[in-house]
Amino acid sequence: MPHFVDEYLAWLHEVHPTNATFDGVHLHDDLLEDLGRAAIDAQVRTLGGFSRRLASIDPARLTTTERLERPALEANIRSRLFELENVRTWDRSPQYYGDLIATSLAGQALFDYAPLPERARRVVSKLHQVPRLMRAARDNIKDPPGIFIKVGLESLRGTQRFIEDDLPRALASLDDLHLLSDLADASTEASQALGAYITYLENDLAPRARGSFRLGRERLQQKLALDVGITLDADRLLAIALRELSATQEEFRRAASTLDSRDPVAAWARAKAAHPPAGQVVATAQQQLDELATFIQRQDLVSLPDAARVQVAPTPRFYRWTFASMWTPGPFESRPLRAYYYITDVDPAWPAERQEEHLRDFNYGALWSISIHEVYPGHFLHYQHLRQVTSTLRKSILFSSAAMVEGWAHYSEQMMVEAGFRRSDPAIRLGQLAEALIRLCRFVFGLRLL
Repeated sequence: MPHFVDEYLAWLHEVHPTNATFDGVHLHDDLLEDLGRAAIDAQVRTLGGFSRRLASIDPARLTTTERLERPALEANIRSRLFELENVRTWDRSPQYYGDLIATSLAGQALFDYAPLPERARRVVSKLHQVPRLMRAARDNIKDPPGIFIKVGLESLRGTQRFIEDDLPRALASLDDLHLLSDLADASTEASQALGAYITYLENDLAPRARGSFRLGRERLQQKLALDVGITLDADRLLAIALRELSATQEEFRRAASTLDSRDPVAAWARAKAAHPPAGQVVATAQQQLDELATFIQRQDLVSLPDAARVQVAPTPRFYRWTFASMWTPGPFESRPLRAYYYITDVDPAWPAERQEEHLRDFNYGALWSISIHEVYPGHFLHYQHLRQVTSTLRKSILFSSAAMVEGWAHYSEQMMVEAGFRRSDPAIRLGQLAEALIRLCRFVFGLRLL
């Protein structure tokens, strides 16, 4: 089976070059994904072939580890088929295309796996392929949900600004005049293609879009079974979500009583009023990482790789719809590279009221949980330890389970509190519980919107 896994992963890296970059594999870094209908159909046929080949492998010839990994491999293939044939993000979501372009370009600009001129040439190549991807988006997406157009326009405009403004800054140290000229020409070509598609979405597609955003009960249950192995029906999941929501609300009330014995909402409002000043969220998060790493080491909770480096930085504009995110080099990188923990500080152009509202969501209690979730010992540390995994299947992010990736990060938030981190500060526990309540509300709403 090792040869099968290697062949399958090599194919995944070929058809998903952006994911290959974030896996730490750089054979296809000059490419953007091909999302034309012919390419989508070819993927479906190839996945079907892999599925049949895997089914023909004699289990008696497999090692114990291979027998354990085979169901995950089968589920991965079936999940990808289900996405292409049933969920069909590629013909429903303009955001998918905008995010893909921005993420693909950012992977080259951020991670110094190769000399800057080499990465810049790959950026030029990708930029020249943006018009092709925009044509595919226009051909594929015929009747999306209106909300998908709204968030898609935000993504596409952010990607356009990233290409016009942020990308030149990221490559500012280039001194090759010919390469700089090529980059300028390719950026103009890509920006114009994005602009044309944005105009089409706004003026043509949006007024007649009637598609539903709902995935539906049956498809959700199939997706959960294939993606994360959850076979409980939607009603049972909703009962679990409501039970956990109620229990966490009660925990929140108990924790809030240390600040205000009468009103937990007033206690949380008081905690939210304590936040970093505008322009200081990034610096505050950097200080938090130092303290978190020290606590983890002193408590011997989990090992911290010596060579691991994290830079806290303002979120690039194309990704400012997120509050915070972790950009980590892939597990197959040949050497440790700098990772980026992005925090979205306020925009100085915002009205004062909006700035304060944004900063209150970054209150110190919540920001501690966010830093734990994203970095120590959450996503960043998880991906650092992936580098030590020997199994190709379990190492690659293309086989990652979202339940494990996000589950570990959320577990880390609670674990750090239970391990005694800043035990004397009640805002830490409130921040952790508030973040948990947000996820539980999403859990409930997602099921009720079926």
